[in-house]
Amino acid sequence: MPATDLASPHPTLPAEPASKPPQASGGGTIRRVLLVLFLLAVAALVVWKIEANRREADALTAKLDADANQAIPVTVAAVVAKPMPIYLTELGTVTAFNTVTVKSRVDGQLLSVNVREGQAVHQGELLALIDPRPYQAALDQARGQLVKDEAAADYAKAEAARYTALLEAGVVSKESQQTQVSSAGQSAGALASDRAAIEAAKVNLVYTRIESPIAGMVGLRQVDAGNIVHATDANGLIVVTQLQPITVIFTLPEDQLPQVLKLLHTGRALEVEAFDRAQATRLATGKVLTVDNQIDTTTGTVKVKAVFPNADGALFPNQFVNVRLVLEQRPRSLVLPAAALQSGSNGDFVYVSRPCPAKGCPRPELGPGSDPASAPKDAKFYADIEPVAVDLTEGSQLILKPGVGLGPAPGEEVIVDGQEKLKRYSPIVPKAATHAEQGQ
Repeated sequence: MPATDLASPHPTLPAEPASKPPQASGGGTIRRVLLVLFLLAVAALVVWKIEANRREADALTAKLDADANQAIPVTVAAVVAKPMPIYLTELGTVTAFNTVTVKSRVDGQLLSVNVREGQAVHQGELLALIDPRPYQAALDQARGQLVKDEAAADYAKAEAARYTALLEAGVVSKESQQTQVSSAGQSAGALASDRAAIEAAKVNLVYTRIESPIAGMVGLRQVDAGNIVHATDANGLIVVTQLQPITVIFTLPEDQLPQVLKLLHTGRALEVEAFDRAQATRLATGKVLTVDNQIDTTTGTVKVKAVFPNADGALFPNQFVNVRLVLEQRPRSLVLPAAALQSGSNGDFVYVSRPCPAKGCPRPELGPGSDPASAPKDAKFYADIEPVAVDLTEGSQLILKPGVGLGPAPGEEVIVDGQEKLKRYSPIVPKAATHAEQGQ
């Protein structure tokens, strides 16, 4: 141990060792290097991602361009100019022109029913027969009473003549002569009564033969042969309905009544068409017969009756039908299927199928002011846009308003299916629509 100078006022401290470089300086360099490497990796990843997105966008654009230039399959229908009926569509019910419940007018046993259920019968044809024997006996009795009363009448007449002669000779009194004349008059009255009884018996005898009052179809039999029937029975024997002609009753809104009445008052026979429940098949064509004399206040409608020949029996009582009341016939209307109509910001339009020119189909426009380019060489048709103005809708068909620059021309084909993929100038592969697709 070194000696210490105790006399010195400031003792000497031991010397400190030489300072070492701080250890943190080496760790900071490593961190800085790692941070730079991380930033470089992030930058590289961002650049790679941007480039990948650009390549993906370019591929998508190329795919969209390829899809845009690819021909789209569509269904087309021709625009036609033809006579077109303007009509009102209503609901109707078929009713028999005449319906008769045949009842017995006399009492007796039903001997026979001479027709089958569902059989067509003519007016005057025998339907059933009631036992005629009681009524034949009553007729014979009335005839016998007439013979008896005729003899009594002849005697009373002769007596009256004799007493008249005796009165003139002054042999009998006036009172006796008047008594004989009165007896002769009573005998004449008895004869008239007998003749009326004979006619009544004949009528009752005729009533034993039940004949059809109209031509029509026999319904289900209500009473079988062998039963006793009465004139006071509530139910009839047979129901006969007239089917040719036949009627249809339909309702018409009161707002449309003036238009219909105006046409009827001019003497026109308005045509009526009856369609089935699905409005796909026309069953019959007839004429308006009459319009009811009052409006139903609960529904705001009026009943209209139309008559149909029904020669083929297509209409049947109580059948539900869709009625088309034809108001007019337009001789030349531009008609196209309703499925072709499209709506846009500029109004209604349709896609029209047009053949490509010799230099090739135009390319679907990518936006306002874009220049069209050539489409694929194998494209033969493209879709074009035509603005239209609809005048009337008749079922599944549209009648267009005539106008310069409006709508396709007759004979051109409009697209009725596949429009959702179309743009203007899209290449297409058209296929003709069926009658069902055209709504015909």
